[in-house]
Amino acid sequence: MSEQKHTVKGVDHVAYPTFDPAATVKFYRDVLGFPVVHSICAAGWGPEKHPDFIHFFFDIGNDDRLAFFYYFGLEPFDGGPQGDSYSRFTEDVPIFFIRSRHLAIHVDSEDDLMEYRRRLDGSEWPVEMQIQHETIESIYTHDPNGYMIEITRALRPVTPQEDLDANITIDALVDVVSGPEPSMAGLLTRKAELIVERAEAWQQKQDEKEMVSNR
Repeated sequence: MSEQKHTVKGVDHVAYPTFDPAATVKFYRDVLGFPVVHSICAAGWGPEKHPDFIHFFFDIGNDDRLAFFYYFGLEPFDGGPQGDSYSRFTEDVPIFFIRSRHLAIHVDSEDDLMEYRRRLDGSEWPVEMQIQHETIESIYTHDPNGYMIEITRALRPVTPQEDLDANITIDALVDVVSGPEPSMAGLLTRKAELIVERAEAWQQKQDEKEMVSNR
């Protein structure tokens, strides 16, 4: 478990390439309502044969931004029939693997989530899935570039016990994948061992914190 000081302040921006900037602006600005907040027009930039490009940014709340690059004259690359503007995959690549790369944007309430569902369902990019899983509820669609976009809300606060569980689980995962035959069974076995090792000390710390806060 890392004990290093945590000083970052969230996402400045996430950036993707696009071959269809008009549809990208329509999706994010006109359908979802994310304002354009910055753009960079770069002519003659970079090394030889680097195309002119525009880098433009949408405000997705909390001082975070979603950005796109459009390169003038650059055509989509060949590849398989699945995927997005960045990666094209062949038919044998499982869809769950492709969809594992996605952007999730947080909203505070069910009303907010349903408002974004309304906007998407009235557009060219309707919601494809609405799922409750563990502590969140999410809607999913693909943007004009084929990138999967998730909008999500918390169903309840995450407890300190769940934070502990997450840290134990990840430490167990690191141990197991460092071995010769990683498996879910091996992960769960190692996790159980770490629970026995750490749970009592963790509870003692929680009790001490509670005593201090009650003084």
